[in-house]
Amino acid sequence: MYRPESKIAEEFINHEEILDTLKFANENKNNKSLLLKTLEKAKKEKGLNHREAALLLLSEDDEIKEEYKKLAKKIKEDHYGNRIVLFAPLYLSNYCVNGCVYCPYHYKNKNIRRKKLSQQEIKEEVIALQDMGHKRLAIELGEDPINNPIEYVIESLKTIYSIKHENGQIRRVNVNIAATTVENYKKLKDAEIGTYILFQETYNKKSYEELHPTGPKHDYNYHTEAMDRAMEAGIDDVGIGVLFGLETYKYELVGLLMHAEHLEARFGVGPHTISVPRIQPADDIDPNDFKNSLADDIFEDIIALIRVSVPYTGMIISTRESQKVREKALELGVSQISGGSRTSVGGYVREEKIEENSAQFDVADHRTLQEVVDWLMELGYIPSFCTACYRAGRTGDRFMHFCKSGQILNYCQPNALMTLKEYMLDYGDDKTNKLGDKLIRDELKKIPKDRVRQAATKYIDEMQKEGKRDFRF
Repeated sequence: MYRPESKIAEEFINHEEILDTLKFANENKNNKSLLLKTLEKAKKEKGLNHREAALLLLSEDDEIKEEYKKLAKKIKEDHYGNRIVLFAPLYLSNYCVNGCVYCPYHYKNKNIRRKKLSQQEIKEEVIALQDMGHKRLAIELGEDPINNPIEYVIESLKTIYSIKHENGQIRRVNVNIAATTVENYKKLKDAEIGTYILFQETYNKKSYEELHPTGPKHDYNYHTEAMDRAMEAGIDDVGIGVLFGLETYKYELVGLLMHAEHLEARFGVGPHTISVPRIQPADDIDPNDFKNSLADDIFEDIIALIRVSVPYTGMIISTRESQKVREKALELGVSQISGGSRTSVGGYVREEKIEENSAQFDVADHRTLQEVVDWLMELGYIPSFCTACYRAGRTGDRFMHFCKSGQILNYCQPNALMTLKEYMLDYGDDKTNKLGDKLIRDELKKIPKDRVRQAATKYIDEMQKEGKRDFRF
């Protein structure tokens, strides 16, 4: 495939600007007046730029760190409330032609068993996910133009959306595939994907090229400009992220925020989501081989500063992380988590039969979806299976308008409660239903007695009396 030479990525992810930003932050990390001024700006909940975020990150003042962590929690509650969106990854294929040194899918790995799901196997996986209660998936697969062409992705999307087993239905599929062309992104748009997700891995070009020595992913600029092409193709919502541990966390945070600033400046819409994966053990991969791994406390600082800097974006943390780490991340601004995840190809149906390893990484949180749902409610969060924004057209700049103005809670909170009740009716046991009934009663009392509360109460009553499902508000 011909790829025209491009240098645009190096303009909005400017290496010299990142170094200068870190120098500025280091020189001012003990400048209390400047730190307090930055915090005051952050309290307006309009975000921070990459220089301001770097300044707070490098601060050595414990009071400053405590303040921005408290603020991160407040911003998350103000913009997203106490709801937590749930999803699951679905791995379709681990065939890959790239040589990424941090991923077991790399083409030189002879230990991993290569597998690609047939459409029948996809159907079986989706039914298994529906039987858990999932409504939202993120499909994943390696880059291989022969085994995993765009036609395979489109056909798989049609299969997933077509399956309605008992009360189960997948209502939104997010797509995490390799950087591709505007033409292919248009095909994904036509296939009604949710969010297009692609992790940068690292924003440091030199490190990126060393970590991706062979394959189409070696092209830093083409990969980094993928979101531009996706949005040019009409995809409203895109999700970015880095794989923390490959490069210094300071460099990555600045690069990540510069990417968000670029999308906002060019398209008027920043990233719909930001993911924060850390490198984890996997077949043929040892995290200790990478010198930039970061401790939990620094990881928490980063999560908090992303939330403070980009208040409007959803934040995702997966089962790469333990229950303990995920619980802290929820406090600091994460709004989406996976539950009951399998990272092997065919893992939801045949995991116990798979003796050979086909997983992309080791899962740290092995709880079932129901255990995660109960855990969230015990912590005071509303587990949400809502996809109404997609179906009601609240995407892209329309979603951002509601989110930035603080109005999105008028939609999200009632919908979260309705989809929780739906989950309880279809999949809940006595414990889940007891926790859920109390949570719903308590949350409805908090909603002002206006049309929003009235509508939510009416719809939940109808759902209980008539067994109706798939409501959207």
